[in-house]
Amino acid sequence: MRLVLTAIVYSLCGCAWMPFVGNDTDNEEIVEEETSEQILYRRANTSLKTGNYSLGINRLQQLEARFPFGRYAEQGQLELIYAHYMSVDLDSVEASADRFIRLHPQHPNIDYAYYMRGLAAFTGNRSVLDRFFGGEESRRDMSGAQVAFAYFSEFLNRFPDSEYAKDAHQRMIYLRNLLAQAEVDIASYYLSRDAHVAAANRARVVVENYATTPSVPDALAILIESNYKLGLTDAANDSLRVLAINYPNYRAFDESGNLVLEEAIANRDRSWINIMTFGLVDRPNVPPPLQISQPGAGGSTALPSDKRESVTETAPRKPWYRRIFG
Repeated sequence: MRLVLTAIVYSLCGCAWMPFVGNDTDNEEIVEEETSEQILYRRANTSLKTGNYSLGINRLQQLEARFPFGRYAEQGQLELIYAHYMSVDLDSVEASADRFIRLHPQHPNIDYAYYMRGLAAFTGNRSVLDRFFGGEESRRDMSGAQVAFAYFSEFLNRFPDSEYAKDAHQRMIYLRNLLAQAEVDIASYYLSRDAHVAAANRARVVVENYATTPSVPDALAILIESNYKLGLTDAANDSLRVLAINYPNYRAFDESGNLVLEEAIANRDRSWINIMTFGLVDRPNVPPPLQISQPGAGGSTALPSDKRESVTETAPRKPWYRRIFG
């Protein structure tokens, strides 16, 4: 009987002990899960602070995959945008920012996602070679600058009081000046190819849409020359008055107040010897400067007809060997 009673007591103790152990195990697993999320986030944050962005990105992605609804999920997604930017993965910056904006439109730090999206497009506007060797930014593809300008514009409209608003505003001014100069460069190219209508249209875009940029005087000069060569003397005189009144110290005005414009030499006027020698040999005939007088009070034309003909005419071009040996 003693053995039987002892066996019954041990069996009862065993039945009572198993659930208790199970509860302890469950509690330990819960504590371990919470701790592992904190540890993973802290490790990712440490990687970003030490500049190991690839490892930080990997750990942030693991954090989001393992704990998509954890306490660090939203903060991890914001830091992932920053990590992609610091690793110069600009496409991933825009994708991560768009995703955060779509998933958390009411987040208190949503302005950061909008700002970083614009900053990524702004940085991507410059190629790797330009960052090292420089170059004329206005002569590159302006699609990236237009996208960045649109992103920053949306950001400022939504968050005018954001801590990033001042920086975004300054970058928009730079982009606006860059886009205006790009239009002037295109207009100058059209002017050198005698495409006067296209040149006038491009110059008019600058005058109408980028009126506060430093490129407006050059755009007005192109508009004057294009209209003048098209025979639109009234339009040329109107643009000339605007240029003289608003920019009296423009570099193309001479001491008498006349607008003197050096005509560009198109590549088609250069021989292959001139091109191969970087312009030292077989120089093409340089056309005379285009001098346009300001109209008087009586509304006279920009130039008399006889003088206009003498300005636009050029001497017949000699063969290259005649220009070298006489």
